Amino acid sequence: MKIKFLFISLVAVLSSCSENYSPKPLGYFRIDLSEKEYQIFDSKCSYQFLSPKDVKIISGKNNCWYNIYYPSHDATVYLTYKMLDSNLASIIEESHKLAYDHAVRSDGIIEKVYLNEEEQVYGVLYDIHGNSASNLQFFATDSANHFLRGSLYFNTIPNSDSLQPVKDYIKEDLQTLIESLKWS
Repeated sequence: MKIKFLFISLVAVLSSCSENYSPKPLGYFRIDLSEKEYQIFDSKCSYQFLSPKDVKIISGKNNCWYNIYYPSHDATVYLTYKMLDSNLASIIEESHKLAYDHAVRSDGIIEKVYLNEEEQVYGVLYDIHGNSASNLQFFATDSANHFLRGSLYFNTIPNSDSLQPVKDYIKEDLQTLIESLKWS
């Protein structure tokens, strides 16, 4: 019985070693990123900005709030607008807190400051690294009357390695939005 078992084991080992095994190369799914084209989005409220042509801008749940939806990436930038009433400090603090609430799941947050004296647009873009729910957030204000806040969310489980190319693509759009923002 032992010889029969030994013979079957030897045949199995020899036959399994004859195949050439080659591991699959590491890679990612192909993500098609369209060429950048912008158009002016003039809200019914007191602001306008350059928006990508390949997105859908949908009215949000409150007046002057909008959702910029990227259908090819299943991602949404939620825009909230507030009129200031001597409450700029508290609104900026709230926006800062909302961005840093994601620090628990992030690998770090990089802040980029925007100053446009000519158009009176002052803001901060929060680039949140890691597997947080929101990867990009920003606010922009004129420090007197207007405040606009945005946050990016993907409709998927956060995986920073897979989402990084799309995040960088949308980050360019948010930078363009902030740099082109005008109050009316």
